[in-house]
Amino acid sequence: MTGIAHAAGASPLGGGAGGIASFVPLILIFVVFYFLLIRPQQKKAKEHQQYLANLKKGAKVVTGGGIHGQITGLTDTVVTLEIADNVRIKVNRGSIMGAAADAEKLAAPAKGGG
Repeated sequence: MTGIAHAAGASPLGGGAGGIASFVPLILIFVVFYFLLIRPQQKKAKEHQQYLANLKKGAKVVTGGGIHGQITGLTDTVVTLEIADNVRIKVNRGSIMGAAADAEKLAAPAKGGG
């Protein structure tokens, strides 16, 4: 039985090179994931943070919950939205997902059909 164990041991020819070569596909998979998933997500998050930093009064926005409103007040962390005449709500600045015009453009094709 020990003869089989010794026979299955390391090969005398370049055993170290085979170990490094087995990591090449793993490294390539990580590189593909970085460029296809991680990097675009980081770029989008950075653009969203910049959008939140540049919010102004009077801008029409959509929250993460789907509430459309116009900004009437801003602080560092809270945005006051007017969602109807004399109806104002306060939401966290981070819950603002984007401009209302962008949301309406995305929803417009879904109305078609008959």
